[in-house]
This record gives sequence, C-alpha cells and structure tokens, in this order.
Amino acid sequence: MKVLATIDWVVILGYFTLILGIAWWVIRQKNNTSEEYFLGGRNLGWFVVGASIFASNIGSEHLVGLAGSGATDGVALAHYELHAWCLLVLGWVLAPFYMRSKVFTMPEFLERRFSPTARWVLSLISLVAYVLTKVAVGIFAGGIVFGVLLPDVNFMGLDSFWLGSILVIILTGTYTILGGLRAVAYTEAIQTVILILGAVLVTWYGLDALGGWDELRRICGTEMFNLWKPMVPAGMEGTWAPIKTETQMAWYFNSNYPWLGMLLCAPIIGLWYWCTDQYIVQRTLAAADLTEARRGTIAASLLKLLPVFIFIIPGMICFALAASGKMPSISEALLDSEGNVVSANAQQAFPLLVASVLPAGIRGLVVAGLLAALMSSLAGVFNASSTLFTMDFYSKFRPNTSEANLVRIGRLATVVMVLIGLLWIPVIQGSRGLYDYLQSVQGYLAPPIFVVFFFGIFFKRMNAKGCLWALGIGFAMGLFRLAIDTPVTLSGHSYEPNSFFWIVNNIFFQYYSLLIFLVSAAVMVGVSYASEAPSYKSIEGLTFGTVTEAQKAETKASYTTSDVAWSVVVCVLIVVAYVYFSG
Repeated sequence: MKVLATIDWVVILGYFTLILGIAWWVIRQKNNTSEEYFLGGRNLGWFVVGASIFASNIGSEHLVGLAGSGATDGVALAHYELHAWCLLVLGWVLAPFYMRSKVFTMPEFLERRFSPTARWVLSLISLVAYVLTKVAVGIFAGGIVFGVLLPDVNFMGLDSFWLGSILVIILTGTYTILGGLRAVAYTEAIQTVILILGAVLVTWYGLDALGGWDELRRICGTEMFNLWKPMVPAGMEGTWAPIKTETQMAWYFNSNYPWLGMLLCAPIIGLWYWCTDQYIVQRTLAAADLTEARRGTIAASLLKLLPVFIFIIPGMICFALAASGKMPSISEALLDSEGNVVSANAQQAFPLLVASVLPAGIRGLVVAGLLAALMSSLAGVFNASSTLFTMDFYSKFRPNTSEANLVRIGRLATVVMVLIGLLWIPVIQGSRGLYDYLQSVQGYLAPPIFVVFFFGIFFKRMNAKGCLWALGIGFAMGLFRLAIDTPVTLSGHSYEPNSFFWIVNNIFFQYYSLLIFLVSAAVMVGVSYASEAPSYKSIEGLTFGTVTEAQKAETKASYTTSDVAWSVVVCVLIVVAYVYFSG
C-alpha cells in the first residue's frame, strides 16, 4: 500500500498553516465576553453559519462509520443523510422562537419555556450524550484514520492509533480553547471546502480505478443500491417483530435496522439532532439575525445532501475494489477468507481508499480533508460542551462571576470533556461499528428531548411538571438500555437467552427508541393536563399559541421568495434521491 509522499506532507503542512493562521487571526479579535466567546458576538453571516453546521455534522461518524456502512450495507443508511429537510424545520419553524428568546443554549430556552430545573436536567443529559457519542467517537475516528495511513508509526510505546487520537485532540483543542465559537466557525467554513473537494476526489479516483459507475452497480448489485430492499431481504419474516431472531442476528444489517423501525424512528432522531441539539443550533444562535440564521440552515441542508455521494458511495467503491480483486491490499484488509466483508474492518474503508487509489499530492489534500472533518466535529462539540457547562451550571451557581471568569471556566470545561472522552474509547472499540454505535446511543437519548421541545413549542398547555417528568422517565429508560447493552459490547458475551436482560438487549434499538418516545409523550401530556396550566403571559413568543401579531409580522418580513425557492429545491432533491435509490 502506498505511503504518504513528501508532496503529501507539504500539502498537509499547508493545510495546518492555513487553519492555524485563520484561528490565530480570530483569536486576536476580542473574546473578552461570554457572548463573544460562546456565540461569536452574534454576528455570523449565512455562509459561515451553514458551512459551520455542515462541518460540525460531517465528522468522524461519516469518514469512518458512514463509509464503513457503505462497504457493508450499501446506501441503506442514506436515510439518515437524506434528513436534510430537518434543517429546514429548524430554519422555518424553530429558529424564530430561538432567535427571539436571545438565549445562549437550548437548555436556557427550556428554562424560559418551562422552569430552571428543566434547564439543568437537559444540560446534564446533553453533556452525557456528548461524552457517549461525539467526543469519544471523534477521538476514536482520528485514531482509525492515522492507523490506516501511518500503520508503522510508534512513539514512546504509543501506536499510530493513539498518536493520531492525541494529535487531533491537541490541535483542535488549542484553537477551540483560545478562540471560542468564532474560531470554530471560521475554520469550519474553510474546512468545509477542503472536505468536500477531498471527498469528491476520492469518489472520482475510486470510480476510475474500479472502471466506472456501471461497474460499481454491477459488482454491488441492486440490493446495495436500494434504500429499502436490504431491510426486507428475501425469506426474512422478522422485520416487524421488535426482538431479533437468531437468523437476524446472523445477518448483519437487518440485525440492527428493520425497515419499519427506520421509517418511524429516524425522523425523531433527526429532528432532535438538527433542531434541538446545542451542538448544531449554537451556530444558528450566533447568526446576525433571523434572516441570516434561516439562510444558513438552507445552505446547510443543501450541503447535507452530499454525504450520500462523497462518503457512502466511496465505501461501496472500496467494497467493489475488494470483491473484484483489483486492489489486493484492500481485499486483504476488508475481506475474510471466504470473501465476506469483516464488519469490524469496514470502518477503515474510506482511509483505505485514500491510501490505495490517490496519486501523491492529491492524497495529501484528501488527508487534509479527513483531518478537517475530524477537527471540525471535535471543535464543535468542545465549544458546545463548554457553553453548556459554563452557562447552564457554573453561571447558575456563581451568578455574579465576571465575564472573564466565565470564559476561563469555558476553556477548562473543554479540557475536562476531552479527558472524559478518552476514557470512553474502549467501549467504542468493542462495538461492532462506529455509525451503528452512534445511532443506537442517540436513539436512546433523543426521544424525551424531542418531545419536550416540539410539544412545548406547538402546545401552550404543556407545563414544567410535564416537561420534567418526561425528561426524567425518558432519560432513565435510555440509560437503562445503555447499561444493559454496554457489558455485551465490552465482553462480546450475551445474556441468558429469553431472560429479561436478553430481551431488552435484543430489542431493535429503533423500537426501543419509539417506546421511549411514546412513554415520554404520554407522560408529558398526562402530567401537564393533570396539573395547572402555565402562565401564558410568561411564555409569550415561546409557543405558537402565544406569538403576538407583531412577532408574526417580524418573522414574515425575515424571508424572501428566494429563500422559499431554495427550500423547495432541497425538498425536490431529497425526493429525487429517494426515487433513484429505491429500485
């Protein structure tokens, strides 16, 4: 397998020089107040907002996990990527409420809508979710990329996996800690361009090495190009059942992604992630006004359609090169002795393709794109985590603290999140697939948050008691499932067949997620109507039922026909993608 040439290192060095130069320029700007540090002074334009949202989302789970799913399962997980419409929901439905409230964090919005207790409960849930998913996954993926590209590197007993993880953390953490959201957003705007260009080049050279698009379709077959058929394979009758059968456990993809569960559960996770998660919405809050915020989400939704073609398709190309025998090095790394894909090795698909098919110089640019994605996603979660901890916890306990001290605490919080994430890496190493791990954990934590935000905004009758009970019970159900799953993930040993823990562990995570959603929704509605109604005056402008005429007029004046047209274009492109990949 080819190694990085001198010209590759020159290109990579140029990338780091550019990113650190931009970060240094931003760091020299004023970051003395909490608003400047955590929200970039609330003056970001639509392109920076949109590119930053995209770059924060397109990180390790795509480079490593999504491309790996393409190698094993084809386009089936494109369902998650085609949820670009969720960003339109953020821009058109929720952004007016968020921008109007002038909050720093999503938990702070819950405080305005419900109560202070709801704020710190959501902050706690969000921080736990970041540790379990974004921080550790980003660090782990950095190690995977370095492990493939520089397999023989060793330093003081550390192999390339750990050296890569540590290097990504140090570089990303440095400019995030010093520059805050403004440094994160502006570097992400540049990283988005590098990432897209690099991923397009991988797809181009990969198809050239394989023999073109028609050859890819021939080798992968119709099932890998079908969004729905892999979820209901011939002779399989258990996709409606909530618990896996022995046959399904033996069949990798169907063992975790039943089509009915995907159809009903994926939108809940998507709307939670794109519309209520601090990690994403913080960029919208940093926009100069509602117009810039909405246009940023429209731009991000257009960019979000790309991963199907620049990550999933390269994963399929990697599989096709391995299956055809045209790249013996990829075949050896990806397939077992019987010619089947080793699922644990599939997460190396994208970096394997980079190392095998790209010429010198181009390879360096694409590696820079890989690093851009890893760093941007980590930078985003570092900044979101420090914002949550500082503004929702520390500032509550120390209400009279200075602005300078808030910034200092935010920087310290970033360091702590990195250390905690490192400790969680062994759990992810034991899991079957990075993207699979990420989606299952999000499926356990997302439903109650989705319920309290959407029910809270759409129904003015929902109150603080209903919110707290829904969050508490939903979060407890999610942690219970995670506690049941983790020992199996670490040890590889299952529970006694048909025992209670075995049944819980083997319920499809989508169905368990739907159960959490239904319970949380029932609890919120039931408790809210069983207790006193909220003061509608205190929640003016925070629900559809309490928006004033002046606020409605302000929202209407914030968009143009062009904004509507581009939103329609996004929806049309999503429909076209579903039609093309559906048979």
